[in-house]
Amino acid sequence: MSRPRFLTPIACLFLLVGCNSEDPRLPQKLLEDARALNNSGKSVEARSMLERIAQRYPETPAGKQAQQDLFIIQVSLKQEMQEKQRLVRASMKRIMDALERYKTKHGEFPWTLQALVPDHLDLVPETPWSHPFLYRPFVPMPIEELRDRRGALSQRFNTKYEAYHLACLGTDLKPGGDELARDTLAVTGEFSKEATLPPIPMPQPFK
Repeated sequence: MSRPRFLTPIACLFLLVGCNSEDPRLPQKLLEDARALNNSGKSVEARSMLERIAQRYPETPAGKQAQQDLFIIQVSLKQEMQEKQRLVRASMKRIMDALERYKTKHGEFPWTLQALVPDHLDLVPETPWSHPFLYRPFVPMPIEELRDRRGALSQRFNTKYEAYHLACLGTDLKPGGDELARDTLAVTGEFSKEATLPPIPMPQPFK
């Protein structure tokens, strides 16, 4: 015999919102569930639930309290986001500085960040969510066209990794996203304001 399944607070909210319930205790119960979510560290889920409560029961004490709690959570989430982004950029800056030192010594960037340890970093930093930073070195101009004094055209194949992409894909490890899922991107020592990284020139050499 299978065990009964219990709905999460958010699932209950959507179910109850779709029903025409007259129980005056319902808004307060939902508010308590939202606060429990926030206290357990699920602030994003709590915010979504509080928004529903405030919209569904705007004139009730619970609905008005939900609006106040929502404001506090939004401020807290914004502060958390700013602090996490500061930590992300600080860690990326450490990595980029170490990459530059490595290139000065070896003439090109390493294939992996682990090559920076231990000469240039004690250990490779991770994101505030314990995710690895994504790193990809590449040759910025794989094929270079040259002309001699007579105007004859020739090609030179470059193989040095003199450029790289470095990225933090936020909490979801997916491209794009908002708030804590927002990407932080860098190209060869410079933070990028673009939404995506530029394409890598082809063909890249095999090493």
